Amino acid sequence: MTTAPATPSIRPPDDQSTLVAWHGGWAVATTLLALGSSILGARIGGPLAFAMIAMILPGLAGLALKGRDGVAERGLLMGFWSLMAVASSALSGGLTGSLTGFVFMPVAAGLMLGGKRFAQAGALGCALATVVGLVSLIMAGTGPVFPGLAAVSAVLTAGAMAIAVSVAWRLRDMKVAEADARTRRTLDVLKSQPALTLVLDPSGRVTNAYGKAPTALPVAALLSDGLVAAVHAPDRPELLSAIEKALAFGTRNLTITPRLALDRRIDLTLRRVDDSDGRVRILGLAIDATASHARELGLEAARAEAEAQNAGKSRFLANMSHELRTPLNAVIGFSDIMRQRIFGPLPDRYADYATSIHEAGGHLLDLINDVLDVSKIEAERYELSLERFDARDVISSAIALVRLQATEKGVALSGMMPGGPLMIHADRRALKQITLNLLSNAIKFTQAGGSVTVTLEAHDGLLELIVADTGVGIAAEDLRRLGRPFEQAGGVDQRSQGTGLGLSLVRALAELHGGRMTIDSTLGEGAAVTLRLPVLAKVPQPPPEGGAEIIPLHARTDV
Repeated sequence: MTTAPATPSIRPPDDQSTLVAWHGGWAVATTLLALGSSILGARIGGPLAFAMIAMILPGLAGLALKGRDGVAERGLLMGFWSLMAVASSALSGGLTGSLTGFVFMPVAAGLMLGGKRFAQAGALGCALATVVGLVSLIMAGTGPVFPGLAAVSAVLTAGAMAIAVSVAWRLRDMKVAEADARTRRTLDVLKSQPALTLVLDPSGRVTNAYGKAPTALPVAALLSDGLVAAVHAPDRPELLSAIEKALAFGTRNLTITPRLALDRRIDLTLRRVDDSDGRVRILGLAIDATASHARELGLEAARAEAEAQNAGKSRFLANMSHELRTPLNAVIGFSDIMRQRIFGPLPDRYADYATSIHEAGGHLLDLINDVLDVSKIEAERYELSLERFDARDVISSAIALVRLQATEKGVALSGMMPGGPLMIHADRRALKQITLNLLSNAIKFTQAGGSVTVTLEAHDGLLELIVADTGVGIAAEDLRRLGRPFEQAGGVDQRSQGTGLGLSLVRALAELHGGRMTIDSTLGEGAAVTLRLPVLAKVPQPPPEGGAEIIPLHARTDV
């Protein structure tokens, strides 16, 4: 079983004891006054007796604070003091009665309980008790008045008030001393830190500076001339704008150049601070960032150099298209002539060699073509040849080219395409290359008895091409890498079957068309590559009924 946490104490332990003792002393004093009232010539009975009891009860209630002292408890006790003062005033005649001093006890209790709100509540309780006493006097008339009892009640109230004022002043002094100690500790921390902390007014004038200042920002100059004057002229508009934005939004960061050292950089953080007295200030943290700035410049230069070298490599490979393909095509052509024995018979061994040369040359040519295409794309020299055509024709042609490969491996190959024309505006060769690469990959990594399915459709205003297989699948950690040049998935035996350029080329060609490629796969169950291309051709609107077709001016060729 758990209990609710206690309300946090709002007084130091010694003040809690003083508060309880004050209430206990009041209860004892009023009880002795009630018992010894006959010595003062007063006969306490009837309403006066109840009035005396009403003023004893708050003192007894205050003893309960010994176990628990919180905001809620003090609020209840302050209300009880005011209620009992009103009751006592109504029963004793208020300011003209025998317990005239007790009317002011809510003020003393409010001061003793501490805090501006409780003092205000006590004053309100005192005023209410005075008004109620006056009303009681008008309605019930003047009862028996005992001057001695009135004098003693006034003395007791004055003593309680004096003690309450003393405790309140002591508590105030403690708070002031604690605030001063916190301020000194804060200043000590600011002065000992390695960075420079500035205190600015909303106009940007530096009022205080703490910590170690960078060499390029001397504190004396900051205090005399201001932060704006210490900054290089081109950076001043940005600094003034940052000050305005810090005032509006709370925090701003910027890098400035000191006027006295143009080769250095200072990171400056500006933060708005609202003082307890309502004043708005800005704290500025200045850190010498010259070293990090130099590193950033070096990294930027190294990145630019690397990009230039990579672009040069891509341009070199793109320009080598003719030089690489021409001799290789000759090797493939001559080996094919020998393989087919066009110029006469050839020994079987040499025929086998010619077949191997032809197959290796074809594989090498495919690899070179992929490398050159990727290089052209990276060098931004690959140009799409856009035309209007039926996408089903290209996909069907690609399926026909790989069907023999699928049949020889025992993989079922099927296509799902719309029954009517699917007109697009794209690069015919690029779409065929995309489909061939995806189909070749799917067949390559699908075991005998598996299946490869090609789906082509228009979906949400896009051409959607999906090539799905039931092959080995791709691990989740490999999916993030695929699509980059020379990145492959799977084990060594799988990686030896390709170069990692196929999917990279597919992704690049899709992006050249403004589309994107996504891969979904489960290891051991297969994979599906989806391309979504914004290449659907717009269907021309039929001419208006009974009229001629309206041709826009820019489409006419006879003007």
